[in-house]
Amino acid sequence: MWYDEFIYPFIDLITHLKLTDILDILIVAYVSYKLYELIKETRAEQLVKGIFIIVISLKLSEVLQLHAVNWILRNTVTVGLIAIIIVFQPELRRILEYIGRTKLIMKSDEETAKQKVDVINETVQACLSLSRQRIGALIVFERETGINEIIQTGTKLNAIVSRELLINIFIPNTPLHDGAVVIRKNSIIAAACFLPLTENKNLNKELGTRHRAALGITEKSDCLSLVVSEETGYISIAIKGKLYRDLNEERLRNMLSQNLIRNNNNNVLQLKKGGKNDETKS
Repeated sequence: MWYDEFIYPFIDLITHLKLTDILDILIVAYVSYKLYELIKETRAEQLVKGIFIIVISLKLSEVLQLHAVNWILRNTVTVGLIAIIIVFQPELRRILEYIGRTKLIMKSDEETAKQKVDVINETVQACLSLSRQRIGALIVFERETGINEIIQTGTKLNAIVSRELLINIFIPNTPLHDGAVVIRKNSIIAAACFLPLTENKNLNKELGTRHRAALGITEKSDCLSLVVSEETGYISIAIKGKLYRDLNEERLRNMLSQNLIRNNNNNVLQLKKGGKNDETKS
């Protein structure tokens, strides 16, 4: 029977399984899982499902000897590989950037947790003040992936992060208020930067340009974006294409700490429980 071609080799494989084979399987499983984490909730997720269906159909057409269908599918796969590289370039770039960010050795000049906590404290206090005054703001924290192309669209500052400076930047009708502030390590590297807008068509219509820009930059890099709405005063955070809205002070500090401080200690900021949070997926 045709299924003997699958059953007997499978039984033979199980009976002759070695330690190296198990290690091989675990490595493939881990890599597959990490790749799935990178592409889930993106266009590439639907692409993988489509490829899986085509591969299954291709094998079935060979077994059932459907020669015309098999020929069409084989040619579709050949042409499709080129189309995938062109159409899904952003997703492929994201995967390669993730691989490039993986470190075997920690940087010797890594910022201390205390310095990063000071940056978070100053930023939180600035956002709370802007929120009370209903002044819009957009702040981007650069992480492992460099965003020099974004920084070059704004005005270079190279200033120490302080609540007074952040508040002053976003005061309406000032030269730098329109655009995003980019924070690199412990410095405000630039202000009035232009960000790419999200490509998500299902986003809530009530969200304005700031929120769409905050999501857009997190879809193209690993940075974190912080938004203050001038209409509602709500403070939101965008991470990996997801928007977390209406954060209170404790929740805001907690999310910034978790995502910006390496080897984060939950006691560093002495946070209390609570904090309303709505999540909008990109």
